[in-house]
Amino acid sequence: MGRLSGKTALILGVAPGNLGEHIAQRFADEGARLMIAGRRAEPLDEVAAQVGALAQVCDIEKESDIRALVAAAQAQLGQIDIAVNAAGWGLLKPFTEHDRAELERMCAVQFIGPFQLFQSLVEVMPAGGSIIQISSVTATIMFDHHAAYMGTKAGLDHVIRCVAHEYGHKGIRANSLSPGGIADTPMSGGGLDLPKVRDLYAREIPLGRPGVAGDVADAALWLASDESAFVTGQNIHVSGGQTLRRNPSIGEVFAAFGG
Repeated sequence: MGRLSGKTALILGVAPGNLGEHIAQRFADEGARLMIAGRRAEPLDEVAAQVGALAQVCDIEKESDIRALVAAAQAQLGQIDIAVNAAGWGLLKPFTEHDRAELERMCAVQFIGPFQLFQSLVEVMPAGGSIIQISSVTATIMFDHHAAYMGTKAGLDHVIRCVAHEYGHKGIRANSLSPGGIADTPMSGGGLDLPKVRDLYAREIPLGRPGVAGDVADAALWLASDESAFVTGQNIHVSGGQTLRRNPSIGEVFAAFGG
C-alpha cells in the first residue's frame, strides 16, 4: 500500500523531464490519483500517459484557466487532497535590464497566478489538505542577475505562510520547498552537466553535490503524506545545506562555461 493511497493530487507546472513530472511520477508510484497541468497539450499528454494521470491544459497567467483547472480536478478526482505548484520562469538578466513587460510576466507566472491558484484551492478543501509551493534556494541566498525571479519566489513564500495561518483551522497545511540547482531537470541541469560548474556548486554545498529531482520529489511526498500532518507554514530547503554558504557568483559561472 502506497503512502498516498486513497489520496488525490493536482500538480501544476508539468512538462517532460521537469521537476513537476518527477513529483507526479513519485506521487503516482505511491498510489495517488492525479491530475497534471501545464501550458502545452502535447507534452502534457505524454507525461499523463506515462504516469497514469488525468491532464488539463492551464496557463497560470490566466485566472480563467486556473479556475477551470481546479473545478475540473474537483469534478474528475472527486476531491483535492494535495496540490503542488511547480510552475516558474527562470529569467536570468542584469538588474537594470529587466523591462516592464518581463516584470509583469514574472509577477503573473510566479506571484499573481499562484496566489489565485491558492485562492481557488482553499475554497475546495473543506476537509483540509496539503498545498505545496516549489520555491527556490535563491529566495533566501543571493544569485546575480536573478532579482525578479528571486523576489517573486520570496514573496510567494510569505503568501504560503499566510495561507497556513489563515486556513489551518480548516485542516489546510501550506508549505514551500526550496531546491538549489537540480542537476537532472531542464532549468539548471544543462549547466550542472559541466564538470567545472558542478565543482563550483559542490564547493558551496556542505553535502558535496548538486541536488537531483528525486531529492525534491521525496520531500514533496513527505509533505503530501500524513507523515507531515503537524507541519505547516514552513519553507523546507532541499539544497544540501547550501543556505549555510552561498551561490557561486555569475562571474565564476560564466568563467566555468567558458573554460
